[in-house]
Amino acid sequence: MKIVHVLTRLYRAGSEENTLACCFAQVKHGHEVLLVHGNEYDATLQAAVAKTMRVVNLHPLVHPISPSSDAAAIRQLNRLLCEWHPDIVHTHQSKAGIIGRLAAKQARVPGIIHGVHILPFLHVGRAQKLMFLAAERLTAKFTRAFIDVSQSMRDICIAHRIGGPDQHHVVHSGFDLMRFSHARQPREVSALLGIAPGAPKPPVVLMLAALEPRKRHVEFIEAFAQVVDRIPDVRLLLAGEGPARRDVEAAIARSPVASNIRLIGYHSEPEQLINLADVCVLTSMREGLPRVVMQYLAGGRPCVVSELPGLEEVVWSGVNGVVTPAHDVGAAAAAVANLLENKALCAQLAEGAKRTDLRSWGLDRMCDSVESIYESVLGSLQGPCLSGAKANRAQWHAQ
Repeated sequence: MKIVHVLTRLYRAGSEENTLACCFAQVKHGHEVLLVHGNEYDATLQAAVAKTMRVVNLHPLVHPISPSSDAAAIRQLNRLLCEWHPDIVHTHQSKAGIIGRLAAKQARVPGIIHGVHILPFLHVGRAQKLMFLAAERLTAKFTRAFIDVSQSMRDICIAHRIGGPDQHHVVHSGFDLMRFSHARQPREVSALLGIAPGAPKPPVVLMLAALEPRKRHVEFIEAFAQVVDRIPDVRLLLAGEGPARRDVEAAIARSPVASNIRLIGYHSEPEQLINLADVCVLTSMREGLPRVVMQYLAGGRPCVVSELPGLEEVVWSGVNGVVTPAHDVGAAAAAVANLLENKALCAQLAEGAKRTDLRSWGLDRMCDSVESIYESVLGSLQGPCLSGAKANRAQWHAQ
């Protein structure tokens, strides 16, 4: 198959990691893969990916709504697709999902698929919600399949008339489970935590998340003072990179407990950070079913997570973590402090995390499921579309 993946941004975050895992598996299986991303990206990551597959930076594809840029992005992507003749266009992230599917429709791509990593119409103003819903419903008319990261994502889409039940497929966002369940602590513990070499390890709270406003790093930093009031030597590790870095740095600088907070940026071995932590936290206001939560659990660490659609599939308060109200970041900070003070409960939840069944989040399972959906979509096509898809595949195999 000839497969095009379209992303709004290319950073080291969950939806990108999900997409890249599929891309690498598809290349390994002999497919021809093209990755298209917008104007926000990690240049180092882009260069690394380009060693395995073709990567195109679609400059007009921007995250904010911009009629002129959006129209240009559709035109440029349409030209690229008409030149490339893919069998499948698989879009990811909200903006790329609309732009990519409109361009694919114009280019008469037989298999148009959208990955539902997040729902853009949740927790936004009424005008934004109506606009996002209109765009999603329009593009759903020619979307052959939706790949949802959780059952809740699927159910919410169907409830909002975005595609029918037969179009939606739930595929959990996979990763290497063994990497997290068998992790060791990082070597540079004293440097990471800002303590003297050989000093006892203080309690550690980890937030592993891209630096984006919707993750609410700033709000959690502001609420973290209550944790320090109760556990004075605690450390908060913020691991990740992203467009909100300056805002996060500013929030730390003005915090009265800045010395307890460590912004460490991107870390190539997140499983080691999880192993180092006593409690892991995520305070996103808008998310799919975040893979990082499963990574916390695979690493055997209790998590404090703001309520999100789909969390009920894997996180249960009092069993392997604590789910706090979606609107209340302060409640998340209070829950973290409670766990650090109650070591018996923290140990109980850690044991529950270790026992959580995460087999459906395995990397191979995800990649195999996605490929099966592609084959089902192409196999169900009739007439000219099917002939075009077969011609594309025949051309690829002949090369």
